[in-house]
Amino acid sequence: MFRKILLTTAAAALMFAQAPLRKPTALEKPALEAYLRHLFVWPPGQVQMTISDPVAGPVPGFLEVKVRGSNGQQGQDEIFYVSKDGQKIVRGIFYDINQNPFKSEIEKIKTDLQPSYGTPGAPVVIAEFSDYECPYCREEAKTLRDNLLKTYPTQVHVYYFDFPLEAMHPWARPAAIAGRCVFRQSPSAYWEYHDWIFENQKDITPENLKEKVLEFAKTKAVDVKELTGCIDTRATSAEVDKSIAIGQSLNVNQTPTTFINGRRLAGAAAWNDIKFIIDYEIGYQKTAKNAGEDCGCDVKLPTFAGDKPAATPGLHK
Repeated sequence: MFRKILLTTAAAALMFAQAPLRKPTALEKPALEAYLRHLFVWPPGQVQMTISDPVAGPVPGFLEVKVRGSNGQQGQDEIFYVSKDGQKIVRGIFYDINQNPFKSEIEKIKTDLQPSYGTPGAPVVIAEFSDYECPYCREEAKTLRDNLLKTYPTQVHVYYFDFPLEAMHPWARPAAIAGRCVFRQSPSAYWEYHDWIFENQKDITPENLKEKVLEFAKTKAVDVKELTGCIDTRATSAEVDKSIAIGQSLNVNQTPTTFINGRRLAGAAAWNDIKFIIDYEIGYQKTAKNAGEDCGCDVKLPTFAGDKPAATPGLHK
């Protein structure tokens, strides 16, 4: 009897030794979602959550996962790095000391056919994500327009990106669409529109926006009939969507948000703070050459198709 028990125990031990060890569970989206909802206080009935499929992360052993929480037109984007066994997550930023720390942001700022002013090829590129109905954007716009070209006549190139917060500002998107309609006809008139609409922001409503825009256009080098048709058909809506998508890829979640050679400034910044960063970048890029429009990064305007210059209609230089 004792020998039988001993043999049974030995057999069980042998089976256990031969059985493969259970591997740690890989990334499970439901488990990650539950964890993140608790972390952010995002109730399932109120906040929709989207978790991307994991892709290779910036460091070995970790996968990159993009998470978006949304409630109507409001949203928040986050990036997490998840260990391959799905058990550890990192919320933060990985840096490669051999690269510009803002390389990821610079590569996402696609400037082709965006309204701009300043000097093409400048060592400092500013990308401004703004909303025509936002009072803080009005302050930021005035700060930049009053100071930039006067202080930096050749060293800075500014691009404007529409990022209307539709949930808060009912006429911001229609104003962006109208602005793009003006830009199609005349890049120089676009900047007159930009300054005019911010100056008259308090007098504009969803009901009178079109009327006031057309009144503005009558005094400018703009075909009012063509502009009316463009506004009525929302012909530039896709251009506004493209601008918004670029902002979302950069996790812009407030206006204004400004990027100076990829460095993020959220909210309306004081001129002294903006100037401090620009001065630093001008000096730094003299040797670094890893930002601005002369660095070979994606932020640079496309000027060649094959071996011939490519047309870039509508660009303001």
